[in-house]
Amino acid sequence: MTVFKKFIKSFISIKYRIIIYKQYYKIRWLLYLGNNVYCVCCGKSSSKFLPYGNILRENAACPYCNSLERTRLLNYYLINETDIFSGNKSILHFAPEYTLAKQLKKSSKNYISADIEKCVANIVEDIQSLTFEDNKFDYIICSCVLGHVPDEISAIKEIKRVLKAGGKAFILTLLNIGTYKTLEDKHIITYEDRLKHYGEGDLLRLHGEDFLERLNIPNTVVEKIDYSTKFTKEEKTKYSLGNKERELIFCLKKTL
Repeated sequence: MTVFKKFIKSFISIKYRIIIYKQYYKIRWLLYLGNNVYCVCCGKSSSKFLPYGNILRENAACPYCNSLERTRLLNYYLINETDIFSGNKSILHFAPEYTLAKQLKKSSKNYISADIEKCVANIVEDIQSLTFEDNKFDYIICSCVLGHVPDEISAIKEIKRVLKAGGKAFILTLLNIGTYKTLEDKHIITYEDRLKHYGEGDLLRLHGEDFLERLNIPNTVVEKIDYSTKFTKEEKTKYSLGNKERELIFCLKKTL
């Protein structure tokens, strides 16, 4: 973590940190003017994407809006493959990515963003125990959340409960590609150990290829979507759509 970020986090509330970061990103972008890469989330071109993460990933963050690979790919999927931006759909968006949330809020009066932290979203909600009535939402977006919650099963059941019949949840998570079983060890408790074993210091588990099965509860159909295959090699480079560790989309559809 940079000295600037440590100072901001130590002395300024999350509400004002968000405001400061947004303005900082806009100023930062001026250093990266160019046309080598393009961000679908903010519609800005830049000379390059920036490194990001506890374990740095190159070409990850948009200099202007700070969107990451998974959000850009998900944004393309939602635009091209769904009707989420039309017809005033009822949408629940967990841990909302700013630029995607901005688009969804503009498209629907029935958009709700939710997070466990105040000021991050419209309302405070615990995904493990939601306050919404049954069968409320047409769409739910849940990107890189389930690896962080203590009771993953309850969270999945709550997502399914508040979906309408026929509704869809788009779920993304950090995956240990090539490994079947999810790594979840109660003895891995410190930030340093979680960073070492899970790849992020605040993760409670590192999902494996069995993530699809973990999502597949009764009265649902789950599909794993590798949307990056829709793009050419050149497009993947220009848009920076990731390496599939965070970018596979799991579509959970409620049948009943």
